Amino acid sequence: MPFQAMLRIFILVVFAYAAYVLLIFILQRHLIYPGRNIRVSGQIPAGIVPIVVITASGHNEAWFMPPLKLRQGERRPLVIFFHGNGEVIDYLPDQAEGFRELGMGVLLVEYPGFGRCTGKPDESSITETAVAAYDAVLMRDEVDPERIVLFGRSLGGGAACVLAARRPSAALILQSAFTSIRPFARRFLVPSFLVRDVFDNSKVVAEYRRPVLFFHGNGDTTVPPEHSREMLRLSPHSRLVELPCGHNDFPPDWQEFYLIIAGFLKDAGIVR
Repeated sequence: MPFQAMLRIFILVVFAYAAYVLLIFILQRHLIYPGRNIRVSGQIPAGIVPIVVITASGHNEAWFMPPLKLRQGERRPLVIFFHGNGEVIDYLPDQAEGFRELGMGVLLVEYPGFGRCTGKPDESSITETAVAAYDAVLMRDEVDPERIVLFGRSLGGGAACVLAARRPSAALILQSAFTSIRPFARRFLVPSFLVRDVFDNSKVVAEYRRPVLFFHGNGDTTVPPEHSREMLRLSPHSRLVELPCGHNDFPPDWQEFYLIIAGFLKDAGIVR
């Protein structure tokens, strides 16, 4: 093949790849935050206290689930719960009930652009919303500020970690979490420096000095368990529990899941 023909093919390939990379760069937040397309009703379940979270990114919301059998003047531990990228808080009350059975309150935090929230999701707006929701719920009399647990699964691990870096907490629980979003760029054959929302969880857990519990499915192909194994090596006060499941079918047994959490929180002195 003549040199000029080869050169033309090479240039076409370069331009095609550049166009592909540009497309992925533009669409990356649609790939990271698919849950923004989930439609929800305006109805809030009984027993839930809505909390308005106003930030520069828009009008957001969080749902507070008060502790069970709360006595007057009593302060209880709280878990702040961040969901995955294909969910909304409307899915969570039944799943989070296990924390209430441990004597805790629960705060379900929605992301900008998800559910009934305005704005657009990105690392900055999610960080701002997480911090504002934390500050708002700590104003409630039944919340013990010394016993705040941050829980995040999948994308929610990033939200939990950015909050852990900015506000005090007693423990961190990360389910199916990633080291950061950068490694996923390889799946799309694009350079990792083009990732706009990094969520560097590895850096946070390496500097976090309170107990950390990692959960991961050993068959997870969405976020491979190597992510949690790597963070375990970086985290000085952590434990990893791998269960026989994937990403979207975690946990295989809710009772076992909450028994493990109960033991972790008791060892940390957060629940009795």
